[in-house]
Amino acid sequence: MRTHIHTQRVDVLVVGAGAAGVGAAIGAARNGAKTLLVDAGPTVGGELLTGMTIDGAVNARGELVVGGALTEIIDECKAMNGFVGILNDYRLIRYVCYDPEVMKMAIVKVMARYGVRLLLHTFAEDVVVDGERVAGVMVRNKTGHTLIQADSVIDCSGDGDVAAMAGAAFEMGAEDGDLQPVSIMFRMSGVEAEPLLRFVREHPEYVAVGESDVIRGGRTDKQLVEALYEQGQPCVFFKGEGPFLADAIDRQEMFPTALIMIQPTSTPRKEVCVNATRVWNVDPLKTDQLSATMPPLYDQVWTCVQFLQQRVPGFENAHFSAIAPRLGVRETRRIIGEYVLGDEDVAKARKFEDGVAKGCHHIDIHGRGREQVRIPVADGGSYDIPFRCLVAKGLANVLVAGRCMSATRVAQGTARTMGPCLAMGTAAGTAAALRRTENADVPFRDFPVARLRETLKAQGSIIDGTH
Repeated sequence: MRTHIHTQRVDVLVVGAGAAGVGAAIGAARNGAKTLLVDAGPTVGGELLTGMTIDGAVNARGELVVGGALTEIIDECKAMNGFVGILNDYRLIRYVCYDPEVMKMAIVKVMARYGVRLLLHTFAEDVVVDGERVAGVMVRNKTGHTLIQADSVIDCSGDGDVAAMAGAAFEMGAEDGDLQPVSIMFRMSGVEAEPLLRFVREHPEYVAVGESDVIRGGRTDKQLVEALYEQGQPCVFFKGEGPFLADAIDRQEMFPTALIMIQPTSTPRKEVCVNATRVWNVDPLKTDQLSATMPPLYDQVWTCVQFLQQRVPGFENAHFSAIAPRLGVRETRRIIGEYVLGDEDVAKARKFEDGVAKGCHHIDIHGRGREQVRIPVADGGSYDIPFRCLVAKGLANVLVAGRCMSATRVAQGTARTMGPCLAMGTAAGTAAALRRTENADVPFRDFPVARLRETLKAQGSIIDGTH
């Protein structure tokens, strides 16, 4: 069959429309670049649309460490009464809580403001490489094949697809090949916060609190759950090793899991998002394996819905209201960049001269069954993500942002969250736009980062001044 190949030319091509891709597209377009955002799905936002809170944007001290595109998007949510607040579960960090239904519109509004072009329902299937440059990305949709040529390409695919196709080196999983489990979020409406919080106040041993010394502040678990009650929001983390959830797992009333995490998504609907499900021993790059997780994950969703309704005060009259539009993948490829963000870089809250984004989420590595590693960032602070972590080694015009950025497995376990993904995406997009107008022929490894940092700060990104 004869195939006709269409062609398009843009200044900046962003592949992947999750949190990192949203940040990258906004960063590039805001700085004058003709920007195209491509995604295989039907909409933009990725995990931002699941109901999951934005983690890694506010540290344990309450300092906002991510601004820029995040601030603009949240402002749109506030204008449509879709912002719940910055909340504390008195465990490790703080969370940006919002209505995911409003978030769907907020993201599109901000991107439209800057003229981001969207190409959805479109799969990136190959690359054209000229020396160290990716000269084009071949995409496929119902129109057929299109070769998209761009001065700069930003891989926000989550899996590092574009960089890997172009020959970039990568690592994946643990040394033994283990990968974090995949999950799916769901939501329940009609949840009464006060009975839930009273239940927690009466049983502090059921929940995880005070895992950060900064948040604990010398208080007992009883004092921390009292503070949780006084906050008044359904922001609760039932721990898998606690007697309440552990006993339910042992009775097979619940499936093996490390947590039931409950976060508010809508005050008018009395709605919460629940993070609990998990299927492990899956390689998300193998489509058949990933697809096969849907039946067991959906079964787990319904098991958890029934458990909450039957066993947790405040959920007696609650009902299932939504399931996330996509599976949650925590871990696949980590592209090797000019610098690999290390274990101690994140754990010790290190800062870098070429830092262009920040993160503060605890080191978070989910395992099999009830297993989960949770290690706080030192002193309740934040770490820098150097620009070099976004520069795919050996490729002149390709940046990576999001969970496929250059990091060890431990460091990726914190930097993969939505706050840092938005921040590093914004940095990558801004760099691509500046490269077009000021340093068009310079490989990203030689890009003048001081100019990028100056621009990011001027546009509201948080680069300095936090613990």
